Amino acid sequence: MKKTMLLGVLMLSAAVGYGQESRQDVSISGTGIFGTTIHGAADVKQSMTGALGALLSYRYMLTPRSALEINYSFAQDQQKYITSFQCCARIHSRQQEVTAAYIFGMTFKRYNPFLEAGGGMMIYTPVLDNKTNLLNTKTTKGVGALFGAGLAYELSPSFDVRVEYRGFVTKTPEFGEPDFDTNRYEVISIPSVGVAYHF
Repeated sequence: MKKTMLLGVLMLSAAVGYGQESRQDVSISGTGIFGTTIHGAADVKQSMTGALGALLSYRYMLTPRSALEINYSFAQDQQKYITSFQCCARIHSRQQEVTAAYIFGMTFKRYNPFLEAGGGMMIYTPVLDNKTNLLNTKTTKGVGALFGAGLAYELSPSFDVRVEYRGFVTKTPEFGEPDFDTNRYEVISIPSVGVAYHF
């Protein structure tokens, strides 16, 4: 009888401990979006202006060091194209990211550095306003790879502050215009700062 009671108390303690452990978190961050100038085929040069945006993430801890994360980010930037037959084409675009990643992290007191790697999609949608001088452009989707590193600082058991650098490798968008196809890949830099809530 005592052994059965002891086993019951141990199982109950383990269940309570598991219930109190934070295995999930959601975060919201402000981001910057930066691209490089790409010199492509057929004398096409493409560049992207910097922009500010927002990043929403959900993370599920598999173990104390491993997690899975899904991300959605939003920003508006301007793509500029110069070709041998057309100068100064401008496309104001809405850029959306949908990605998933594996997170590997460590804990040093309140500091939690982490690495991430995954994949997903960038969706570029033209915005027809005065920053766009081409009206027949179309939405472009680019599949690519996500990589990054960051540091979380624990404010309390429920909240932390996160700073991270994320990079996304994808083919440059051509917005349905074959003349703007650089046939090159670019690394989009997405640094971010935000707050996460653990539950």
